[in-house]
Amino acid sequence: MRLRTKIHLLTTLLMLVMLVATNSGIYFLYDKFAYNTEYKQLQARANELSSTLSQLNEQTNLQQVLRAYMPTDGAVYIYDEQHVIMKVQSTLEMPDVPYISFTMPAIWIDGTVVQIKLKQSVEEVASTLGLLKVILVVVSIVATIPIFLASLALGRLILLPLERLNKTMLKSATTGTYEKIDIPDKGRDELTNINRTFNIMMEKLEQHYQKQQQFVSNASHELKTPITVIESYAKLLLRRGFDNKEVAQESLQAIVNESSRMHEMVLQLLELAKNKEHLDVHFVPLELAPFLNKVATQMQQAYHRGFIVDAEMPNYIYSDEKMLKQLLFILLDNARKYSEREVHIHATDISEYVLITIQDFGVGIPAEHIPHLFERFYRVAEDRNRKTGGSGLGLAIAHELAGQLGITIDVKSIIGEGSSFTLRVPKEGQQ
Repeated sequence: MRLRTKIHLLTTLLMLVMLVATNSGIYFLYDKFAYNTEYKQLQARANELSSTLSQLNEQTNLQQVLRAYMPTDGAVYIYDEQHVIMKVQSTLEMPDVPYISFTMPAIWIDGTVVQIKLKQSVEEVASTLGLLKVILVVVSIVATIPIFLASLALGRLILLPLERLNKTMLKSATTGTYEKIDIPDKGRDELTNINRTFNIMMEKLEQHYQKQQQFVSNASHELKTPITVIESYAKLLLRRGFDNKEVAQESLQAIVNESSRMHEMVLQLLELAKNKEHLDVHFVPLELAPFLNKVATQMQQAYHRGFIVDAEMPNYIYSDEKMLKQLLFILLDNARKYSEREVHIHATDISEYVLITIQDFGVGIPAEHIPHLFERFYRVAEDRNRKTGGSGLGLAIAHELAGQLGITIDVKSIIGEGSSFTLRVPKEGQQ
């Protein structure tokens, strides 16, 4: 069963049930009220008759007295334990007419106790109830029409945005594009919010797809260069063989260099893919001075360059030791590549954070390039990474690691004087 049909049936059925319940309640309340009113009037009339009988004597015309208290279209009976003493009734007989009755004891004119019984026709009440029943049934039938029309309008109101959403999704699936829905600016209901959320999702998917395409294109381009070099030198060796020792040495050295660079690039690509997943991060207190000194010592031994750590710094930070060390290695290696002098590492305590600044004294970075430094394969200059052997992925990996650790990176640079990368590291990390 389609959703539209379900909405029509359920809303119409629900409204009809409510209407029938309401009309039934009205009918039964009126029924009870009408009969109770007639019964109370009959009871009051019987009480008045009983009071009057107790004051009469034998000379009183009892027929006239009883007729005076006789209900309209009713009767009055006086009887003792054995038989009826006297009765007065209307000229209309009531064998098949619905009636109500009330009986009570009274003092008769001779001082004996008798029973008086008043009967009253309720044919008029029954007729009114019958008319009310017909009216309520007709009202229920007539009300079905606007109820059904209202259910149609409600179904259209609910389903129209969903149908547009479904058509847009089908179009996106068949064409491979990222279609969006036209949304009125003033809409604030839940269905409009769903459409807005869908548009936001499609924008995100389109952005991710474009980034993926760009990433694949850049990665293919970057890998193509070392493969081309390796292929060229391998063909050179095949043509000339190893007769020319210098050519062979040059070819093998180029193949080794390009293979190493390609291997490093593949590892970095895998690292980026891994960083997108949920990593198991272990936040622990780290004593900062020994940690930074150890990192600087390892960099000095690897590259035979000066990495100077400031002596005065906060005692502890709270982070993942392995991931933070990898992050610092990337930034220190980046500073080493673009600076001939020593690299300084400085730490400053500010409230809930520790600022770790890596300062180099290289050529600097133009201001317009700083916002793009952490994008994959981004190059400040086309030949810059070629000269340093970089792949353009290191800072992207650093940015991913910083995000996992809750660290923000601020970059400042002056052309001809150098650059500084400042890490804002939480003292107390998240669990």
